[in-house]
Amino acid sequence: MSESFVENRALWPWWALVLILTAILLAIAHAFIGTIVFGVFFYYAMRPVNRRVRRFTNGRRLAAALTLFLVFIPLLLFIFYTLLVGLENLNVLLNDQVRQAIRPYLDVSSIVEKPRQTLTFVEQLRQTGPLQDILSTSIGVLVTISNLSINLALIVAIVYYLLQDGARIEAWFRDEVGEDSAAYAYASAVDADLESVYFGNVMAIVMIAVLSVFWYNIYNYLAPSQVMIPVPTLLALLTGIASIIPIIVGKLVYLPITGYLLLLVARTDTQLVWYPALFVVVAFFFLDFVPQTFIQPYIAGRNLHVGLMIFAYVFGGLFFGWYGLFLGPIILVFSLQAIRLVVTDLLHGGPVTPRPTAAEDLGSDPALEQN
Repeated sequence: MSESFVENRALWPWWALVLILTAILLAIAHAFIGTIVFGVFFYYAMRPVNRRVRRFTNGRRLAAALTLFLVFIPLLLFIFYTLLVGLENLNVLLNDQVRQAIRPYLDVSSIVEKPRQTLTFVEQLRQTGPLQDILSTSIGVLVTISNLSINLALIVAIVYYLLQDGARIEAWFRDEVGEDSAAYAYASAVDADLESVYFGNVMAIVMIAVLSVFWYNIYNYLAPSQVMIPVPTLLALLTGIASIIPIIVGKLVYLPITGYLLLLVARTDTQLVWYPALFVVVAFFFLDFVPQTFIQPYIAGRNLHVGLMIFAYVFGGLFFGWYGLFLGPIILVFSLQAIRLVVTDLLHGGPVTPRPTAAEDLGSDPALEQN
């Protein structure tokens, strides 16, 4: 062993170079961890769509571009519409005093007609505190929009190149470690689980969001004005987003809405109590019970343990922040497959085999198991 180590001493500079570059890449990845995790999430969510698109195209690039176009544009429209609805209903929170305070800074149509008055007005504003606050706020908004645009572009790039070259990366890794190796078995099982989890999440979000928009607006059409849901479409979209967490699904949204409706009933007419009751029963059945029981299992394929998934989302979000909702499942999948394929063999002194030796009924099987 020592002789081999001495003989390979000439490789030390190369190992040092590799370690330094690895440390630099990890530092960069840590700085953009949220963006990278988000890109990985969308990659796995769109990969099944990419496979179907590739059947009708001749190239990986075209298939990746079409996948982005078919998925990202509707998604961006979804986010943009949510923001518009939220901003539109922000007007409800503004009282008359706030409106009167900001009206001089927003009513520019009249002063544009008189340049001299405009210059005087601007000079007066420049010397006052409110303008400085407005400029500071505007700069902050522009910086935020720029950061969001850059991160969105990075996410699109990550997804595009993974869709385009994912198969090449897999083939390279398989050739390097061997198709029957434990490393390839572990990587293929993790890959299959991540696709199952994230594709199922996106499908559940879209499905429950559509159903929520339909039901919330139908309810408002049927209910009297005393017990109507405020901003039903926005709350419906939030219900769909909340469905990313198993079991919890839309309860984070439709149960508080029910409480709000009951409060309205108590303040107006108690005889209207059956409207909130109807709302929560339909919401539970069509937005909760039916999707989880009959639809999501077929979308997600072989499920991971639901309790573990809940812990992954909750603890991931609490520990890492917003991107922990997407990083938590990744850590869970890596850990679970390590238990299935690695830990037991290590405890018995090795060698590590490509066959599951624990928790065989959880997670996806390695690719070699399917051949």
